[in-house]
Amino acid sequence: MRPVRLTKARGHKYRAKPTVIDGIRFASQKEARRYQELKLLEKSGEIRGLTLQPRYPLWAHTGVVADEPVPVGEYRADFAYELRFVRGINPVTRQPSIEWEDVVEDVKGFKTPLYRWKKKHVELQYGITVKET
Repeated sequence: MRPVRLTKARGHKYRAKPTVIDGIRFASQKEARRYQELKLLEKSGEIRGLTLQPRYPLWAHTGVVADEPVPVGEYRADFAYELRFVRGINPVTRQPSIEWEDVVEDVKGFKTPLYRWKKKHVELQYGITVKET
């Protein structure tokens, strides 16, 4: 005889559907689609150094005499990469002047108060801007 299940199986809190691409589990279909787009951009040379789930330790100052920062948590973005862009034409070589910009990206369907706080904290602590898609 099979045991009776007393509780109903719950779905994701925000109705996101986990998706597997290239053997990697993504929290949502939206995040998985963005990964596929970024892989194409990397293949075409528009971005480089694609990293999944980069971690950023978060620190706070205690206000104690030594004022040493203490760890208060961690921010985990969905993606980090370098974006290629052309900054004008080199007047000597008449070739495009290519530069790379660091990008930290998060795919969000719903922004919780905790996410907003962590995003603001990581932007202030690391001097970066988190791109939301």
